[in-house]
Amino acid sequence: MSAPNPRDAAQEPGLAEAVSRLCRGELVALPTETVYGLGADAANPEAVARIFALKGRPADHPLIVHLAPEAPLEAWAREIPEAARRLAAAFWPGPLTMILPKTARVPAAVTGGQDTVGIRVPSHPVAQALLRAFARTGSGAIAAPSANRFGHVSPTTAQHVRDEFGPGLLVVDGGACDEGLESTIVDLSRGRPVLLRPGTITREQLAAVLGAPPADRDAEAPRASGTLTSHYAPRAPLELAEAAALDARVREAAAAGTRVAVLAHSRPVPREAAFGRQAPGDARAYGHDLYANLRALDANGAGLIVVETPPAGRDWEAVRVRLSRAAAGADDEDET
Repeated sequence: MSAPNPRDAAQEPGLAEAVSRLCRGELVALPTETVYGLGADAANPEAVARIFALKGRPADHPLIVHLAPEAPLEAWAREIPEAARRLAAAFWPGPLTMILPKTARVPAAVTGGQDTVGIRVPSHPVAQALLRAFARTGSGAIAAPSANRFGHVSPTTAQHVRDEFGPGLLVVDGGACDEGLESTIVDLSRGRPVLLRPGTITREQLAAVLGAPPADRDAEAPRASGTLTSHYAPRAPLELAEAAALDARVREAAAAGTRVAVLAHSRPVPREAAFGRQAPGDARAYGHDLYANLRALDANGAGLIVVETPPAGRDWEAVRVRLSRAAAGADDEDET
């Protein structure tokens, strides 16, 4: 399902109630073009604290502030380098988050105590309608991580959010997300741009705007969403297997009595798998379907999910990063 027409977005059911709840310091789930977010008033530290409590998220793991396209960036970022302005002109509204020095208006609860803040302007028409409506009666800024338990698979439909949190959370339904992967994150707070998290906006696209590729993440980089060792993990353990070893690994696990689910893309799902899904061979389409596929495999009661290792090309970087962190979740419980 595609995103609603912008002309219809302001009439989206639940929008007025969502604004009312945000103004009262409550949480709402909202659609974006990347994944669904769990939102609160970014200027209200008590409301922001409710995000961390509901997700089970560590308090030092920062959130991203979402703004409408016409919102003044200077109200939230005290320094905006020329590189940031070029990136904003090229990719906003859209799936790019920029890390910038924060203003005093940004609560420490949003930034995990850091002096920087992640800011994004979403392109989803329902998200924009909500942000604009909230600006008329509140701060107009929504702090939102993905709307799932911390460390687990991100939601790309309203039903995924309902499955995660139940009926007590208001979910503004904007259809299935167009991108399906979280935003690209670029740190612009320390001079040279640094890529903290790859996404559907690629290194090559960033380099075309910046004049040079962004640097890789370093030890001094600010903490940012989705950059911990284990993340994006289904409840069942997940393993990666090269195409040539996929059949043998599935046979081995099945012979040991494990109910195995498989996500393949270049070869058929092995016969010994209890169930499986065939993913697209195109990186963009694969990423779009990834979380829905992992959720579907998890929902079938898998004891183990085996994913065929994605290709090594640059266009697959965002997918590879997420699957490697999901696989780390099988052994590292610190991030769940």
